[in-house]
Amino acid sequence: MSEYPVTDEDGVEELAPLNLPLDAWHRDKGGRMVEFAGYHMPVQYEGIMAEHLWVRENAGLFDVSHMGQLYISSEEGDTQAPEAAIEAALPIDLSTLKSGAVRYSLLLDENGGILDDLMVTRWETGFYLVVNGATKWDDIGTLRELLPDEVNLNHLDESALLALQGPQAFAALERHASGDIPLSSLTFMKGAAFQLAGVDAWISRSGYTGEDGFEISIPAAAATQVADLLCSEPEVKPIGLGARDSLRLEAGLPLYGHDLKPETSVVDAELKFAVNKRRRIEGGFPGAERVLADFANGTSRRRVGLMLEGRMAAREGAKIFVADQESGVVTSGGFSPTLQQPIAMAYVDTAHAAEGAELIVEVRGKTLTAKVVSMPFVPHRYHR
Repeated sequence: MSEYPVTDEDGVEELAPLNLPLDAWHRDKGGRMVEFAGYHMPVQYEGIMAEHLWVRENAGLFDVSHMGQLYISSEEGDTQAPEAAIEAALPIDLSTLKSGAVRYSLLLDENGGILDDLMVTRWETGFYLVVNGATKWDDIGTLRELLPDEVNLNHLDESALLALQGPQAFAALERHASGDIPLSSLTFMKGAAFQLAGVDAWISRSGYTGEDGFEISIPAAAATQVADLLCSEPEVKPIGLGARDSLRLEAGLPLYGHDLKPETSVVDAELKFAVNKRRRIEGGFPGAERVLADFANGTSRRRVGLMLEGRMAAREGAKIFVADQESGVVTSGGFSPTLQQPIAMAYVDTAHAAEGAELIVEVRGKTLTAKVVSMPFVPHRYHR
């Protein structure tokens, strides 16, 4: 992954987008490249609608190597020190996290605002974290400040991360993955070490599309080899960022930087499950005072799903009204390829957040009728 300085029109030097290990591979496959989270990434190959529906019916390969892969450990394989350190940094209960298990968690600031959402996996000798690409450098800095000196944080910057998602993902991957356990033994949010295309791979049954699927961490040097192998299977096609976004929206999954921000609270975001039961009692993590107060007292707004009438989509920033009173704002929105209807994720006043509530969304000078609905918009199909 290389970076090089460029100069803007005012003569100010800035960093150009980085290239991922599969950059040339994406271009050879016809990927339309855009800048995202500081990287050149493919937004689509054949078209967002076609790619979205392919993943719903078959399997799609996503390059998510821009995400930050981190390893937290201590000397000689001791897991007690890193476990205590991570619990001091995140509202997670690691005592209930078994080896190979994956759990969603949050990095919070001292006021309980969300700095990032992330995945934590227990490995035999430490903990593997996957953080968002746009925030990973800040996350690394924050974690290094929070972790004690005897706990090491390593950025696995020579690793690539691929996501194979869709109902045919297992069939395609099983032909090539070998390990001490069969791939079929992995259920949702479980992972293990495998061999894939002759290289070591950490494979977890997880993803951010709402479909069954896998996330695959491999050496960056082997990324092209693995991508070619998986896309040689008839069920698999490369899929871009556009379909990844529409899939995660249909799945009701928030996107950091849009639906989650530092001004967002855990309770606002309907992410109470990310504060594990013991931590709600004991606290002891950044922002705990505010978070626990929100649990007890509630908040003035909530993240909700919206189904809009007609065909026009509401995008991020669209204002929401009840009568002539502003009541909220859309944070993610688009036309659902699966439902053939516009959907959105939004924050609205708690008084108007009940399922079935009717709201008005302002889109390009027009007013659209919307109804609050439960999420996910499309049922999850995780393999449990």
